[in-house]
Amino acid sequence: MRHPLLIALAFALWLPLFQGCDKDKGSAGTNANAPEVRLGYFGNVTHAQAVLGVSTGSFEKAIAPSKLSTKVFNAGPSLIEALFAGEIDIGYVGPGPALNAHSKGRGEKIRVIAGAAANGVLIVARKDAGINSIQDLAGKRVATPQMGNTQDISAKHYLLSELKQKDVNNVLPIANTEQATLMSRKEIDAAWAPEPWGSRLIIEGQGKLLAQEKDLWPNKNFSLTLVVTTPQYLAKHPEVIEKILSVHVRLTHWLTAQPQNWATPLDLALKSLTGKPLPAGVVQSSMGYVQFTEEPLEETLVTMSKWAYDLKLTNSPTMAPGLVDTTILRKVQAQQATTQPNTDH
Repeated sequence: MRHPLLIALAFALWLPLFQGCDKDKGSAGTNANAPEVRLGYFGNVTHAQAVLGVSTGSFEKAIAPSKLSTKVFNAGPSLIEALFAGEIDIGYVGPGPALNAHSKGRGEKIRVIAGAAANGVLIVARKDAGINSIQDLAGKRVATPQMGNTQDISAKHYLLSELKQKDVNNVLPIANTEQATLMSRKEIDAAWAPEPWGSRLIIEGQGKLLAQEKDLWPNKNFSLTLVVTTPQYLAKHPEVIEKILSVHVRLTHWLTAQPQNWATPLDLALKSLTGKPLPAGVVQSSMGYVQFTEEPLEETLVTMSKWAYDLKLTNSPTMAPGLVDTTILRKVQAQQATTQPNTDH
């Protein structure tokens, strides 16, 4: 049973968002040609805008009278499969799968329309695995959420390029929710984990923090979550994209201004998605590692294009043109810059 104080706090935090969405309603035209908007995302802190936008009803309110349907994924490759199959219209996904999709689709099947989060990936070792630094990961069993997802690409790049491994057979695709159990059984030695799953491994006592992935990037900053759609949907339903991004940008600003204010409602929403609560303090810890931003940080895509090519996931070491289209994002940013929303709630 949820504590009444938590419910009251969640309502107090969410109310301004509902009110804000009412102001946007009707500002981008009609949704008459989109009876249903299908959104895909992960139950991660690094997808906080999607998690909160759905749990508060803000996306649904913004796109009314269209109906919102959602699907939760474990990692990016499966979300991209759903996007290509026409099962979702808009998705939150990492740069690795987005690049792979752009390459396989010959530039005709995916568009990045905004960023959502940067950083927020922890490299965690099992406490008794004899791993004291990231250099000790060579030859160890390292879990990533799914083969070909963003963490999988980063982990394999590091092991091959920096630790000079001959192969990456020791990198194992394991769902985020299963990694703590396998670490306790000593079936994995480490995890390259997006939040909140890295913090969970640490707080539950299974793992210790070796590094944040951002420490391995030259500027200590990299894109982790992007908002994507198909070029066909973008052309056919720009009004839907604008309404979704209006909520997305507002939430991004509030998460950036006072992230800890959103820890409790985000914790409750993640519990609803996974069916079980995260250990106390996990979401609060996670919020300190994630940088929320609506910018796609294209330099990350340029770098990861080379990494994905080296792993034979794409057919070119350079990012094909046309992947990023922030036209509607810039429009939304300009609109909201004039309103100066109050973030002190």
